[in-house]
Amino acid sequence: MAETVHEDDVVTRARQALGKRDLVFVGLMGAGKSAIGKIAAQALEIPFVDSDHEIERVSRMTINELFAAYGEPEFRALETRVIERLLKTGPRVISTGGGAFVNDNTRRVIREMGALTVWINADLETLWARVSKRDNRPLLKTTNPRETLANLMAARYPIYAEADIEVMSRDAKKEVILLEVLEAIAAHAVPASIQEADHAG
Repeated sequence: MAETVHEDDVVTRARQALGKRDLVFVGLMGAGKSAIGKIAAQALEIPFVDSDHEIERVSRMTINELFAAYGEPEFRALETRVIERLLKTGPRVISTGGGAFVNDNTRRVIREMGALTVWINADLETLWARVSKRDNRPLLKTTNPRETLANLMAARYPIYAEADIEVMSRDAKKEVILLEVLEAIAAHAVPASIQEADHAG
């Protein structure tokens, strides 16, 4: 009972701290951005959207097909446009593809629109155990996908580290990770300048 009361208190504080901002999950493939994002959206009572799914919906092509047909630069440009549009119709929880936050333009858009970013971090063993089960990762279609994944971690983790919040994904229940995310959000109150702007508007 006490735990439920504690969780309710965390949810309330997280909602107040988030305010009207969007919550954007960033991190590498397999980290659990969508899984945690969905239950975070339920807890915060705001809509959830996966940016990769939205890209596939608007383009009527899969991520693999987009990469094959247009290459990564064109895909990243489309990704930026889709995420910017999603941020204009919030607040909501947005789970982004692994390369989204690494893209300078996308990262700038997310920051300029005042979203709160959460990096779901994970070690190589955790990620590999998850992504090696499926063959739907275009960047891992290499002769040594595990090494490719490690290289992606080395290149991208310093950029993911620029997110407002970092929570470690691991072999634990989703609810445990969610509670850590909510606690971290609760500690990130809306800046006074944004609150004043909301009241003024």
